[in-house]
Amino acid sequence: MVAQDKTVPQVKREREFRIKKSQFPEQAVDFLKEKLENAKKIRFYKEIDSNRTSYEVKFKKDRLKYSVEFSEAGKLEDIEILIREIDLPNESLNQINSYLRQSFKKFRIRKIQQQYVASPGENPEITLKNAFQNLLLPTLNYEFIISGKQEEEYQDYEILFDASGNFLKLRRSLPANYDHVLY
Repeated sequence: MVAQDKTVPQVKREREFRIKKSQFPEQAVDFLKEKLENAKKIRFYKEIDSNRTSYEVKFKKDRLKYSVEFSEAGKLEDIEILIREIDLPNESLNQINSYLRQSFKKFRIRKIQQQYVASPGENPEITLKNAFQNLLLPTLNYEFIISGKQEEEYQDYEILFDASGNFLKLRRSLPANYDHVLY
């Protein structure tokens, strides 16, 4: 059982660090100012990847958990909402499960996010409005974080699917950073 794409999966070397609001890009803070009025548990993060840096604000609003990602310049990149399998359309879920069963001997879904990507020509206000309304649009993606076994041992993967459940991208994830734990 080998992944449908014959290429070696890209490795996700991403680390996330909590930061103060003052360290967040000013343009992004201004963009979110009024939109987070009813939000709870607002947290700011800096993400360092192997080839880029981005900023993320996580919060809870209307009983949904959001993650809004910005570039270093403060431009909106994407908005993710934490969801469960039951929240996916049946056709999409069947397509995704079919891909997972073909690609992995065993797997466990650890997290599913509905992703609204900010298109370059689109007004970021519209992307944010669509995400807050939790609309099922043909342009959205589903991001699955799974623990899967292809050969001999389990690995963590981040897999991206389109709204119809078609495979888009696979990245192997590094384990969580536990540098903060003292022994």
